[in-house]
Amino acid sequence: MKKLLCILLTLCLLLPALAGCGSSDTLTLNVYNWGEYISDGSDDSLDTIKAFEQWYEETYGQKIRVNYSTYASNEDMYAKLSSGAVSYDVVIPSDYMIQRMISEGMLLPLDFANIPNYQYIDESFRGLYYDPDDTYSVPYTYGVVGVIYNAAVVDEADAGDWDLLWNDSYAGQILQFNNSRDAFATAQYMLELDVNSTDPAVWDQALAELKRQAPLVKSYVMDEIYNMMESGEAAIGAYYAGDYFTMVDAQAEDVDLQFYYPPRTNFFVDAMCIPSCCQNQELAEIFINYMLSEEPAVANAEFIYYASPNSLVYNNPDYQEELGEETMDVLYRFTDDFRSYLNEYAYRNLNADTLDYINTLWEALKIS
Repeated sequence: MKKLLCILLTLCLLLPALAGCGSSDTLTLNVYNWGEYISDGSDDSLDTIKAFEQWYEETYGQKIRVNYSTYASNEDMYAKLSSGAVSYDVVIPSDYMIQRMISEGMLLPLDFANIPNYQYIDESFRGLYYDPDDTYSVPYTYGVVGVIYNAAVVDEADAGDWDLLWNDSYAGQILQFNNSRDAFATAQYMLELDVNSTDPAVWDQALAELKRQAPLVKSYVMDEIYNMMESGEAAIGAYYAGDYFTMVDAQAEDVDLQFYYPPRTNFFVDAMCIPSCCQNQELAEIFINYMLSEEPAVANAEFIYYASPNSLVYNNPDYQEELGEETMDVLYRFTDDFRSYLNEYAYRNLNADTLDYINTLWEALKIS
């Protein structure tokens, strides 16, 4: 009887440890990313989320489930996280939003001992304005905003600058960003105004242009732009350069999508970060490190058509051949001087009063 009690006692003491080590436990990682912003297995691409889950189990002997969800804009992501109603382990904001989240204590410092593949991030993308000490973020992609238009509808002579989005010859065929920062910026760049001004008069001028544009706008969109441009439902829209190539791949036979960079436009970096609500920081860092390894990094870059700051990607001959010379030229055109362009044209974190004022103007525009 005493032996049985000893055995039972021993088992009771061991069970918690066994439960913690057992492969039957499935870890959970919550990833929050932009829509259409990761290789997902469609069109014979690598499903990088599933590949990570398989790699993790093979490497660590434990199952993992990645809950992957998407947002349409930095502002949507920020609103959801700042509400405190959700918990994510990895998020991928843009530079100015990273700067804001750092200032508000919403991001955790990274342990780069768990991210050795950071060594492959090009020096040109380190020490940038939004995270000068490279403490909170790992660059994922970078790019430039441009104008996409259907050459079967739009006269080539009208293309070349932001004013195409205000051309009344194309009334009802124009798409505008459905977020305040990008929408206001299209007007500010056109008027050669400071997109980071704290002067309300600057934002009032941009609002006046957006109001003038409003009767011409078919719809305010984010990810909806893909189907509308690809199908020919709309003829003009501002969006991110990489997405242009995604649209070209899927455009209808009678659609001829073309692209250009206006003289003044937004240069941006999107980076992987760990929010302060993270439940498993080490696991999140392992995920970030995996996404920097060659196979998933190349797969993601090929799938989403954004420029990569990862040398394993842009030096990969198969990647260069897959994209082709013309696409590589568009995506990597500004790489050598990217830091200076970013410093001159990119969005910055704005103070609370200015952000509140912009939101008030934006709401007024949307209900007018």
